[in-house]
Amino acid sequence: MPTNNALPNASSAAAPADSGPRASSDVERLRIAGLTGVDLGLEIAGPGSRSYAFIVDWHIRVLLALAWFGTVVFLNRTGVWPGVRIAYLGGLPALAIYLLYQPLIELVMRGRTPGKRQAGVRLVTRSGGTPGIAALLIRNVFRLIDMLPGFYVLGLVCCFVTRERVRIGDLAAGTLLVVDDIQRRLPTSALAAVAHGTLTPPVAELIEDLLERWDTLDPQHRITLARGVLAGIGAPAAERAHSARSESQRLREQLRGLLAQRSTP
Repeated sequence: MPTNNALPNASSAAAPADSGPRASSDVERLRIAGLTGVDLGLEIAGPGSRSYAFIVDWHIRVLLALAWFGTVVFLNRTGVWPGVRIAYLGGLPALAIYLLYQPLIELVMRGRTPGKRQAGVRLVTRSGGTPGIAALLIRNVFRLIDMLPGFYVLGLVCCFVTRERVRIGDLAAGTLLVVDDIQRRLPTSALAAVAHGTLTPPVAELIEDLLERWDTLDPQHRITLARGVLAGIGAPAAERAHSARSESQRLREQLRGLLAQRSTP
């Protein structure tokens, strides 16, 4: 993880929360300016990883669609579902499975799919966050253009010529594919929070970095940074205490609690 030599001063850490993290990119990495002043770097995935993920997911959704269609045909022929119009009950749901597999799985798995996991990549917004349903739908609708004139030729060409290795659907949706190296960058506590949807990877990394530096900071600096991070993610901060040391301890426990949270069923 790229880091600066020192944390920012207290005035820079107390920037307005709604300014949010800012992102920029070079040829191979998406760089996000973190709330603590530590830049995060996400490696942009190349066309090879993208193609491999697509091939895996394509086989999965084709098999799922064929499995549904074949089941309906079998039940119809064996008399379990006599008189069923196969085109409606078999064909339409199979088509829906094929078309909606990608955006629905990406939504549930927070920018990932089985294919993307296998390829070691994930989908993020340009600020490093998890794409919403609107972005995912736009991205997948534009597959109709990316696939022209066949076999995704236009999309692949776009990946080779664009700075961030994106296809037309990514340009329209404001997304890009990055290397999913989170298991190397974050400890178990942060990974659990990310896996359960409690935190996004950039936020989890910011909190983990602040906690690692905690003992090297004076109490007032800790308070300023911690409150800045909590305000940036919309989390209510602990109440102010009479002493800076006591307030610092409360905020530290709150940050640790964010990493340890589990989503309830």
